[in-house]
Amino acid sequence: MSHEQQDQKLVYMANQIATFFASRPEDEAVAEITNHLRKFWEPRMRAKIIDFTAHGGAGLMPRAEAAVKMLSKS
Repeated sequence: MSHEQQDQKLVYMANQIATFFASRPEDEAVAEITNHLRKFWEPRMRAKIIDFTAHGGAGLMPRAEAAVKMLSKS
C-alpha cells in the first residue's frame, strides 16, 4: 500500500469516527473523536494522521481535523 493510500485510509477512518459523533454538539464531538483516536489508534497511526493534518489534511471532515489538531497538542 502506498503512502497516499495509507493516508487516505486514515482519513476515511477518522471521518467515520466524526460521522458517528455528528449528532453531538461541536465541542463534545471533537473531544470524543480525540478521545477515540487516543484510545484506539496505535501511536504510528496517530503520528501519521497528525503529520498529514499538519500538511493540509485534505479530505478530513472539519470535526475530524479539529480532533487531530487537539490530539497533536496533547
